[in-house]
This record gives sequence, structure tokens and C-alpha cells, in this order.
Amino acid sequence: MTKSAPTVPPGEGRGAVAHLPQVSPQAAAVDDLVTLRDFLRYAVSRFNVAKLVYGHGTATALDEAAFLLLSALDLPIDQLEPWLEARLVRSERERLAHLIEDRIATRKPAPYLVGKAWIKGHPFRVDERVIVPRSFIGELLVESPEAFAGDPESVGSVLDLCTGSGCLAILAALAFPQARVDAVDISPDALDVARANIADYGLAERVTARAGDLFSGLAGKRYDLVITNPPYVAAAEVAAFPPEYLAEPVLAHLGGDDGLDLVRRILAEAGSHLAPAGTLVVEFGTGREILESEYPALPFQWLDTEMSEGEVFALAAGDLAGRSAPVASDGRRRRAKR
Repeated sequence: MTKSAPTVPPGEGRGAVAHLPQVSPQAAAVDDLVTLRDFLRYAVSRFNVAKLVYGHGTATALDEAAFLLLSALDLPIDQLEPWLEARLVRSERERLAHLIEDRIATRKPAPYLVGKAWIKGHPFRVDERVIVPRSFIGELLVESPEAFAGDPESVGSVLDLCTGSGCLAILAALAFPQARVDAVDISPDALDVARANIADYGLAERVTARAGDLFSGLAGKRYDLVITNPPYVAAAEVAAFPPEYLAEPVLAHLGGDDGLDLVRRILAEAGSHLAPAGTLVVEFGTGREILESEYPALPFQWLDTEMSEGEVFALAAGDLAGRSAPVASDGRRRRAKR
């Protein structure tokens, strides 16, 4: 007589682990983590395992985690230490755990997840309609406006081309208190975000968001200062973007085969829109050798910052007269905006 197999109640004996309830990392974080320090350590570990890519205002898993957590808790993003031992209520723990998993699952840059990005202490609304603001020109406008004009009070008009979120136009209005600023972009969606940021800063009387393809629609207008952080990434680089960069509008990155198509157009047209003593300032990535070989007669003035060298140039209106046509160049690939 054949023996029947013993009956094993579910959850007991061999294979019992399979019957245990499965707890998600998000649920475990909410139940087990207590302080901001706990969540910071947890986020860094999760981000490292997921091999996330950074570059939207942060450069490491630690910086990304700190920005995400502090922003979500409405705490100053440059003051981590005072809050590390703060105990979090359950609703805060749930929000942080959700954001950590969202960053991994969607691969969206942290500023999109919290709806805000910062340039030198100045917050700006952001979403997928605009590139996440990060600009060396922005740093200079906040810290060294004299790099653009010896007397900031003398600047009466500014043009910001490819304005995106409007961040540079707003920082220019703050740096040059007498100036009226035109913020131009080809994307209607980007202009909607720019207008919201302009309103947040109470600058609607001085900063105007305008639709246009570079200088189109500005016939006859001249400015004391033209600033621009245009798309400057080569097509091959864009095609190889990681998900974090693909989350941004491709239009805000793509600069042609070598990344400098729009920069060449700006150099060709800017002279017609600068006041006699006006200045053009362009952020363009790492194409310095290409520009210097294509425009040997242009006396580029390089405006370096703590984090950049040879990625921002200035030219006076007189420098552009008759010298803005490029000579032949072999071209090189550009890297993504940082």
C-alpha cells in the first residue's frame, strides 16, 4: 500500500519562505526608517545599486539624495547637517520612500520629481516641458554681474535667447535693476513655464516671454546685453543619452552634427541686435577649439567660473562687425549640458 504524502499546512515546513508576505522596499522603508539620516543612507544605497546618472544640479548619489529629501521636506537644500537626526512622521516617511522609488523607476532627474530646481539660491519651477536649469551664465549673473557690464545700473535692455524656464532672464533682471528683459524661446510649452517663473518673482512688468526662433520677431530691436545658453549637444551624443537626459526635451539639447549649429547662427545675427556698446555672452559647452579655429578673427573673452573653463564666451558688438562668418572646421562632438 502506497503511503500518502504528509500534508504540510501553508506557511509551515519546507518552502515556508514562499508563503511569507512579500514586503516592498518602499513599505519596508516606511516601517523601519525613522530619521532623515536613515533615509539619506537608504537612498544613497538604492541609487548606487540602480546605477543612476546625475548631472542635473548634482554629481553624486549623495548629493542627489540630499537634494531630493530636503526639497520634499521643504527644508533648505544647502543645510543638511541640522536635520539629520530629525524624526519623521509617517506621512513624511511615506512621501520620501515614494520619491526614492520613483527616482529609480522613472529615471527622471530629481528636480522633475519635486517640481523645482535652484541656481545659486534662486528657486525655479520645472517640469518635463523645460530642461532642468544648470548654467554657468546663471552663476555669473548672481556672483559676478560686473563680468557682463562694468556698471550694472547702465544696462537698460537684455535679451535671453533659448530661455527655457526663464531662469537666466529672471537672474538678469535681478542683476541689472534698470533693465527690461526679453525672454525668447521657440517652444510654447517652455514659455508657459517661463511665464509662471516670471510671475513667481513679480517681474512681469520688466521681463517679457516671447515666442521666436532665435532673433526672428525682433527686427529693429537692439540690446545692451544678449545672453544665451542654446542647445549645444551633437546629434550622436543625444542619440546615446541615458534616461535622465532623455527625460528632458530633445529640442533643448540638440545642436546639430557637432553641436554648434545654433551658436553659429547666433554669431551671424547677434551684431544686428546689439547696441553699439553691447555685449554677447554665450554658454556652449566644450567646443572652444572648434570656435577658435572657425572664427580666428574673433577676440573671444572667456568667462570662467569655479566649475567651468572655456565654456562661456563674451564678445563686444564691435568685435562681431565683419568677422562673424566661419571658416572650415572638422567639428567635434559636444557633451550634454550640466
